[in-house]
Parts: sequence; structure tokens; C-alpha cells
Amino acid sequence: MRFEGKTAIVTGASSGIGKATAQRLAAEGASVVLVDINGEALQQALPDTGGPHMTVVCDVADEQAVEACVKAVLDRYGRIDVICNNAGMVCTHHPITELDSDKLQRVFQVNLFGMMYFIKYGARAMIEQGGGAIVNTASVAGIRSGAGGNAYSASKAGVINLTQTTACDLGQYNIRVNAVCPGLIETGMTKPVFDYARDKGKEDKLGSRAELRRFGKPQEIAAAIAFLASDDASFVTGQALPVDGGNTASLNMPGMKY
Repeated sequence: MRFEGKTAIVTGASSGIGKATAQRLAAEGASVVLVDINGEALQQALPDTGGPHMTVVCDVADEQAVEACVKAVLDRYGRIDVICNNAGMVCTHHPITELDSDKLQRVFQVNLFGMMYFIKYGARAMIEQGGGAIVNTASVAGIRSGAGGNAYSASKAGVINLTQTTACDLGQYNIRVNAVCPGLIETGMTKPVFDYARDKGKEDKLGSRAELRRFGKPQEIAAAIAFLASDDASFVTGQALPVDGGNTASLNMPGMKY
């Protein structure tokens, strides 16, 4: 019950890592605010949504909508202890010379600007109350190439840097800002990759680049997020933690380091 008596905002909460994170924080006692653009799916994310919890349909790329969301949370709970910025999107992988500018901008608006907005408005409340914890979902694609397309990877690299810079801004107010960098996780976002591999009879290749020789589950990322958001990580800030089965531990394929 590490989050008993605390209020936590989780964006992208209708599915995948966001949904698993909302469920994990709720199981540990938090009053969870589930935020997503998909209102219908959002209602199914927690079985008892509407009890101590709250749902908000919000496009995180819309600054005014984010500001209104934070205000609604404060009006109901009076405080914000944790923000888990998980909302994100991918776009079709094209060479840089063929990128669609509108799609590129949308990826950055959702993956990076959305996080900036929630930090901007949420941190104001945290400063007034004397502290808080923010966890951003980045990606191994933000650490090195090969895990995503140009737009997605660049946006996630931006998330890592945003985590570091805002940790420096907010540390004096007892607000910790960290990031997790998931490897290959089976979610709605990665469904095309998994469907393709299974259709081609190559399911055994999924996660083969990780030292653990497997892909991950949303609950494993949620566990890392819960740690970083909790008082167990009270002296950890400005860090980007890969949760990738060892994928980024080597430049080589597993077993080929020697």
C-alpha cells in the first residue's frame, strides 16, 4: 500500500502499459485518475472506476484540455502526488526523406508536448503541497536506433532529455522526475509487430535481441513505474531506467559478446 492516501494521474490509461500502471497503483492504495483520448476503453480499465477513482477523456496534445484536466483533479482530490505520463503513439516507419510533416508533428505533440503540459500544470500543484513524483514513459528507441522509426525515436529521446531537465528544475521543490525506457512489450501499440511475427511463424524471434530472450509484459513496466513513483525511490531523480530484458546492455546480439 505504498500509495495509500495519494492521488495519481495516469495518461494513456485505457490500454497497455498505462492500463497496467493504473491497476498497479490502485492495487497499492492510490486514488487513480485515468486519462485517455479513448473514452469507451477508459471505462473498462479499472473494474471499480467511479469509486475512489476518476476518468478524464483528454487529448494530451491539447494544452487547454490538460490544464482543465489538472484543475478537475485538484477540485476533486485537492492534491496530485504522482503523474505517470504514458500516453503515446507511433507512426508508419519511413525514411527521413519521406516523412509526412503532419504525422511527424502529431507524434511530437502527443509523445513529448503532452508530457510537458502535464508536468507544467501538475508540478505547480506539487510545488504548493511540498513535493511529488513524475514518471515518464520513454523507450529504448530513445536511447539508440533500431527500435522505432525516426519520428517515434526522436520524440522518445526528447522525453529522456525532458526528464533530466525538469528533474533539475523541480528537485529543489522535492519533486522527483524519472523515466522508464521499455523494450519490446506486447501492447496495442506493438500489436502489428506481434501479429506479423505470428502470421509468419516467427514468434520465437520476438524479444530475441534481449539478453533474457523474451519480450516483456505491461505489468513488468508498471512495476518499475510504481517503484520510481513511490517513496522507495526517494533519492532517485533525473534517471531513465531501461526495462528491456537487457536489450540495451550490449551492442551485439545475445551470446555474441565474446
